[in-house]
Amino acid sequence: MHIINFLKTILIPVTATISFIQNHFKATVLVLIVLLILDSSNSEDLVTPNLKTIHLNGAIMDASFILEEIETIKNDTSIKGVLLDVNSPGGAVAPSVEIAYAIKELNKIKPVIAYASGTMASGSYYSSIHASKIVANPGSMIGSIGVIMQSVDASELMSKVGVKTQTVKMGTYKEAGTPSRKWTKEEEAELNKVIKSTYDMFVYDVATARKLKINEHTKYADAHIFTAIQAKEVGLIDKVATISEAKKMVEIASKVEEPLWDKKDKMDKFLDKLANETISKIGLNTATLVAF
Repeated sequence: MHIINFLKTILIPVTATISFIQNHFKATVLVLIVLLILDSSNSEDLVTPNLKTIHLNGAIMDASFILEEIETIKNDTSIKGVLLDVNSPGGAVAPSVEIAYAIKELNKIKPVIAYASGTMASGSYYSSIHASKIVANPGSMIGSIGVIMQSVDASELMSKVGVKTQTVKMGTYKEAGTPSRKWTKEEEAELNKVIKSTYDMFVYDVATARKLKINEHTKYADAHIFTAIQAKEVGLIDKVATISEAKKMVEIASKVEEPLWDKKDKMDKFLDKLANETISKIGLNTATLVAF
């Protein structure tokens, strides 16, 4: 009996705690949530950040997410400088152009340094050309300044399974790019006109932004792929360095006395990545696509 009473006395703090939790469950949960928030925070989280990183990852098939982010940063007076962190093989022409000109406008208001953290090729390089400076990780791949249109000739497969297409059209070239048969020479010529015009625009904009000679485009364009060092030699980037140096360049250019980088919420990062990957997969499954 004495032992039982002794154990009860020892366990009073435990039983009292359990009893309190049972009687005040909602309040306890609320307190735990607050403690978790405070525990995951630090003094920097309580201060307004003055520098921001924009991530451009994966195939560029839709620009809406990053354009919205750029517009928000443009109007945020607390943000004084931006790092455009790029790891993308390129993508569709139109969204790449949209991003490039949005970065150009942002760079007029606050300095933008573009950083190639892995791959900065084709459309993602185009997206970066109007940054104040372009910095590349020593192990990154740069370039691939070119344009491509791809489709398939599924006529043999369709013939084997007994499928035929039926088309009603107006316009000689309305069916150009169809995957249901081999393209005619006239259709190929028509599509080549589109590709050449887009390529000429790409080269002109790169040459203008990077102060390169258009008549020497075969050195830096022509879909050449460069290492970071090679890219610097032909004038496509300004510096070969790590991300810490790129961030330092942003801090200096923005003239902030106490640099504080904005940290993106993990859930926001996950949702953005999921959305971008979904859009990329949908876009890459398109039969015919003009892409950087």
